[in-house]
Amino acid sequence: MINATSTFLLGTKDATSTLLLIMTDPIWFPTILFLIMLWVLPWKGYALWRAAKNGQPKWFIALFLLNTLAILDIIYIFVVNKKK
Repeated sequence: MINATSTFLLGTKDATSTLLLIMTDPIWFPTILFLIMLWVLPWKGYALWRAAKNGQPKWFIALFLLNTLAILDIIYIFVVNKKK
């Protein structure tokens, strides 16, 4: 027997209707936003702190303005911001 969760995981349910359900459900939407905030804020805070400490205002502004779900922040921390 296939339930709604397994149908979603198998990719046979319409993605638009699933997204609409998540966005309009009073429980799922705040939960997902909270989880995203828990993921993004530590990365962004640390990356902004490092950019300010290293005197890199262009990186600070870019990291502050662009929201890439912490992808740019992680790239900055591990690739751009190497110990000198």
